[in-house]
Amino acid sequence: MIGFFGAGKMAEGILSAMPSVDDVLMAEKNAARAEDLRTRLGVPVTGDVREVAKKADLIFLTVRPQDTDAVAEEVRPLLTEAQTLVSIVAGKTLAKLRAAFGPRVHLVRVMPNLALRAKAGMCAICPGAHTPTEAVARVKRILDAAGETVVLEEKAFDAVTALSGSGPAYFAYMEEAMAEGGVQLGLPPPVARLLAEQTMYGTAKFLRESGVELKAFIAGVCTKGGTTAAGMERLQNPEFKRIVAETLAAAAKRSEELA
Repeated sequence: MIGFFGAGKMAEGILSAMPSVDDVLMAEKNAARAEDLRTRLGVPVTGDVREVAKKADLIFLTVRPQDTDAVAEEVRPLLTEAQTLVSIVAGKTLAKLRAAFGPRVHLVRVMPNLALRAKAGMCAICPGAHTPTEAVARVKRILDAAGETVVLEEKAFDAVTALSGSGPAYFAYMEEAMAEGGVQLGLPPPVARLLAEQTMYGTAKFLRESGVELKAFIAGVCTKGGTTAAGMERLQNPEFKRIVAETLAAAAKRSEELA
């Protein structure tokens, strides 16, 4: 059985990518949220994390960081070496998870992003030192259904957090800037947003499917003397990439501070 400690939006994103919820049990103390999940997704929900700890062999920890210790206190005596705990909690290292949940349960740490909710997420996976290979493969299969996954060492997680974990906000900010620019040029706001959003989506899809090198793609779009070249001449300012690099560095530093 697959279990969830917590039933927030990330948990729902993982759940929605599963082919069936017949062998799933979620723990959610908020009665309204629990009823919503039962009604809308048909998933069994209990108000007791201990019930999940007793029944599930693979458990996703999807609570808020500040709630982790309280959950651990309740379930630690129940967890065994036959179970794997998969944490998507930001800032909780494998060492902290081990200290909180005890020595027996196997651990996997995951850094997802919000696109998981659209089945287009990006997840980095880091298994604990003694987590069985088959358990890691099972976690990867589940998360692959909700997007893409990569297995990395934990030392890379601050960079992952900065780039893909926080990345959706950066993309949304860029979309907002493009849409606002379109409005300034006379487009209605809904049309400007649609044009910016679909352009970002379609470009990302093309780049992924074609595998084209980024510089080659940009050069191919920028016809000499054309409109794209005129725009890129303004955008290709060293300050732009410096700001992006500093943005990632600030997010990575904060991730390190929270760990």
